[in-house]
Amino acid sequence: MGAKTGHEMAERIKDARHGRDRQSLRGQESFSQRRLWPARLAVMVTGLVIAFLLGAVFVSYGSKLYEDWRQNRLLHRAAALLQDGKLSEASQTAQELLERHPNSLPALYLLAEAAEKQNLEEAVWRREQIARLLPKDADSQLNLASAALRFGKLDLAREALDRVAPNDRDRAAFHVVAGWLARAEGNLAEQEEQFAAAVRREPNNDLYQFNLAALRIHSSDAGKSAKARDALQRLSKLAPYRTGALRALLNDAVERNDLGAADNFAQQLQMSPEVTFGDYLLCLNFYRKLDEKKFRLLLEKVKPFAARNSSDLVSLLDWMNQNGLAGDVVKWIDKLPAAQLSSAPMSIAVADAYATVKNWSRLKRWTRTGDWGDSEYLRLAYQAIAARQSQSRSGGAANAEVETLWRSAEKLTNEQPEHELALARVASKWELENESEELWQRVAENPPMRREALEALRRLYRAKNETGKLYEVLQRLHESSPNEAPITADLARLGLDLDQNIERSHQLAREAYDRARQEVNCAVTYAFSLSRLGRNPEGLAIIQDLPPDQLHDQHAAVYAALLLAEASQLDGAQEYIEAAENGKIYPEEKTLLLQLRHQRFHRVRWN
Repeated sequence: MGAKTGHEMAERIKDARHGRDRQSLRGQESFSQRRLWPARLAVMVTGLVIAFLLGAVFVSYGSKLYEDWRQNRLLHRAAALLQDGKLSEASQTAQELLERHPNSLPALYLLAEAAEKQNLEEAVWRREQIARLLPKDADSQLNLASAALRFGKLDLAREALDRVAPNDRDRAAFHVVAGWLARAEGNLAEQEEQFAAAVRREPNNDLYQFNLAALRIHSSDAGKSAKARDALQRLSKLAPYRTGALRALLNDAVERNDLGAADNFAQQLQMSPEVTFGDYLLCLNFYRKLDEKKFRLLLEKVKPFAARNSSDLVSLLDWMNQNGLAGDVVKWIDKLPAAQLSSAPMSIAVADAYATVKNWSRLKRWTRTGDWGDSEYLRLAYQAIAARQSQSRSGGAANAEVETLWRSAEKLTNEQPEHELALARVASKWELENESEELWQRVAENPPMRREALEALRRLYRAKNETGKLYEVLQRLHESSPNEAPITADLARLGLDLDQNIERSHQLAREAYDRARQEVNCAVTYAFSLSRLGRNPEGLAIIQDLPPDQLHDQHAAVYAALLLAEASQLDGAQEYIEAAENGKIYPEEKTLLLQLRHQRFHRVRWN
């Protein structure tokens, strides 16, 4: 038993030792695992981060690929829609792209082009956005200027042209846009200079040749007009310019009373595939001059053709009203269906016909009721004219009615320049001097309409002999068109007559003469200026170089007589004194003539 017990004890000690060894081994393993865990954790975290980053890159890159694909798809779709003429759909697609990419130039280009094709003012805003993103790109600024001109925003157009870099300002495209800006400002001389510069830069560009020729065919310079005529004859053989060239040539031939040439151009124009109803009206102008019987036959053929389309019918009625055929209009409208007369444009044309034939009772009935839509102000204006013309001279109540109606018409224009312009034209046509003066002054504040307004004021003040106000208008005309020699000469001569800005007036007289030495007004004005400066022999030499028949214009005759009298050629001056007195001249010019007559009387008496 003792041996067994000893053996058991030995086994237990052995087992205990093994247990301690296993425990120690487990402890070592535990210790080793505790040391390895942070490293494993770091590896795991790093792996997760790398996996996350790779995933993010993949998602980002995949998203970018998708977005690029989507952008290109939208662009191609919008471009295709634009090419197919589906302008609204093209705009909607481009707008969708712009919402995702606000500075997308391709989307802005598409939106600008679609707006231009639809004649929407939005085109200006889109071109402005493009120009802002590309401030140094000349084409972007020129496109903005062109769009601005299209919608009468002259200040914006000028600013865009001013941003074009100096080294890009001698490009033909720049000169063309600058020329149209000059035209919009009424600066016709500058327009011609810019168009001529464009032709010099690109002499083979037929569009630029057409622009210049269509302008110069009206030139008082016989050489320029002849060259323009030749250029238009050539361009009339080219499809893109055929109709425009024939129109210009027909107008020119009618103005020159060249009826043979006009007949040829009229026939060609009527055979043109692009002929418009307006072209038929041009032909009517010619045929009326050629043969009254043929004209009447053609007019009767045109009437039923015009009656099929409301805009053509209005155009024909307006043409007839303006060409002494308002009586025919009054007879014709009695035969037209009432439905055809209900539109605002037709109502205006009918009212104008009644007013032109002075049928005030029918005009009053025509304008008493009805709704002319946006043209309601013209209904009230014609009603005021009818009331004024049919009232008795002593009718105070009627005068109050006219004033009320006219002020209501002015109020309904809502200060819209186009409406104010239409009302001003009506006021001028029916000699409402005070009303028209007030309206034209307002219209003149709008750049696209300034030239017409200033010319209307010029005629008004000339008719009333208000030379002080006339001088102010001439100053404004010169500011808007400083290179236009006849205006410069008028301003200089009136300044000398009125003793206004004498030094400046002498300078302007020289500038006008340097620009147009053969233009009688410019030559006479400079001769007068020289006479005032004590250089009468030089001025007289200029007068004597001019064709005598040109000096019989009433204004020119005043100064021709003056210079001859200064040279003691009083007998020669008498012819021009009589020519001047037979015309309507300014009060200051009448004073000069009285002085000349007084001088001549004293000479005769002394002899």
